[in-house]
Amino acid sequence: QVQLVESGGGLVQAGGSLRLSCIPSGRTFSNDAMGWFRQAPGKERVFVAARAGGSPYYADSVKGRFTISVDNAKNTVYLQMNSLKPEDTAVYYCAAVPQSYYSGSYYSAREYWYWGQGTQVTVSS
Repeated sequence: QVQLVESGGGLVQAGGSLRLSCIPSGRTFSNDAMGWFRQAPGKERVFVAARAGGSPYYADSVKGRFTISVDNAKNTVYLQMNSLKPEDTAVYYCAAVPQSYYSGSYYSAREYWYWGQGTQVTVSS
């Protein structure tokens, strides 16, 4: 059974940085479309960033501040988050879908097959 494990969350002041990591067990990322989503209290889970077909995609709210990357040697997906804002506070989730089943909707949570348990990011003002 595939499991994704996120790490790297924490408490940071506004303007600071964090790097989230996502490591799968039972699967390699190299042929998957990968995504990061976040969910704030009382709100829906929303798209943050994705990497599919070798291209990165970002939500407008994080463009220019967040970077998604994949280290195939370490089988790890990263989300580098810079210039953090209080509105970035949420639980962040890593997600994956096999490339052969990827339909192009990188921004939709329904696209993804596998999910991590989430890691809390809190940005103080």
